[in-house]
Amino acid sequence: MSLKVIGEDRGEWAVLRVSGELDLVTSPVVRQHVHDAVADGRRSLVLDLSQVLFCDSSGVGVLIASRRLMRSCAGRLRLILPAQGAVDGSHVNRVLAALGVRRLFDCYPDIDAAADDAASPLSA
Repeated sequence: MSLKVIGEDRGEWAVLRVSGELDLVTSPVVRQHVHDAVADGRRSLVLDLSQVLFCDSSGVGVLIASRRLMRSCAGRLRLILPAQGAVDGSHVNRVLAALGVRRLFDCYPDIDAAADDAASPLSA
């Protein structure tokens, strides 16, 4: 399976919908999309990972690097990691929790909540 990234705008939020497998081969694609959004002046970014079926350490590295990049430019990064996502639950959510880095991210159940400044993130 490959990776697909579709970008859209939700008000001030740039949304990148990621689906497929986030691994050593495909993670540079996500990294480039994040860098492109920042280069375009976007400072509010949502990564919708609800349809990511597999994520390895390279994918986690891209997420952490994206967080670092957004923080360095006074931006905001939000992840969509629903409890029930790609097939039987959000794989990325389980991987981040197992590695102990889930708490680093503001996670939301869906795009509506992620793009709402009044919404609170899910607990880690």
